[in-house]
Amino acid sequence: MHAILSLDAALFHCINTGMGNPVFDALLPLFREKWLWAPLYLFLATFFLLNYGRKGWIIILTMVLAVGLADFTSSALVKKNVRRLRPCNDPAMVVQERISCGSGYSFTSSHAANHFAAAFFIIGIMGDRQRWIRPAALIWAGMIAFSQVYVGVHYPLDVLGGALLGAAIGWWAIKTLSLFNLQNNAAPTRSGDRLS
Repeated sequence: MHAILSLDAALFHCINTGMGNPVFDALLPLFREKWLWAPLYLFLATFFLLNYGRKGWIIILTMVLAVGLADFTSSALVKKNVRRLRPCNDPAMVVQERISCGSGYSFTSSHAANHFAAAFFIIGIMGDRQRWIRPAALIWAGMIAFSQVYVGVHYPLDVLGGALLGAAIGWWAIKTLSLFNLQNNAAPTRSGDRLS
């Protein structure tokens, strides 16, 4: 375990300090902001409603529940039991802080868990019909997770754990939707269609 944590700290320094540059300094702190992605969330909600009719409400609700479950599991269950200090709160770490550190614990990253839950859910709904959705959703969630390390609030292992947690919850949410005939191979319906 000591070797893993030492490697984690070394990788953190490589990203947080070694990769520092003005472009990342300007962009990556913004990637953490909810308001930046509000147009994307609005687009997705509109897309689901227009293309899936009444089923769209079920899809939206399930996605919100998946992200909420990922956030609750990461913040209220994992973090409070693991109690790993954030790198920016650890006096033994030299950190380039690019945002306010915060007082919470570090493992797992809730940002990573939430966005990977959303990404895997989106892939499950649309990925078979639009193949570009898969890499786009993973890159989107991955950049948000990467930004947590770059700004100094999480270790790489934190975001990896969060990503795996979120991916599992997103996959579970898609499996749950299959009970309503809304799995990823179901074709969009016209507005007004009823649930099968």
